[in-house]
Amino acid sequence: MGQLILYYTSDCHLCDEAEGLLHAAGLGESYQKVEIVDDPDLLETYGVHIPVLKRNDNQRELFWPFDALALAEFVQNNG
Repeated sequence: MGQLILYYTSDCHLCDEAEGLLHAAGLGESYQKVEIVDDPDLLETYGVHIPVLKRNDNQRELFWPFDALALAEFVQNNG
């Protein structure tokens, strides 16, 4: 599995929940956080959808809301 990107913004309690799920799943070292307000294109794309988790290897995205099971399927599925 490739590296994960967590699109987020500060002071977002849903983003904090998503990050907690990543850590609980043992993925704390497997993702990088990208603040969407730093990039107008990302802000337009993800502004009302954050948090969003993206895989670098296949460009798939997992939009909130997701739980531990959905997260596990997302990181294990190569399709």
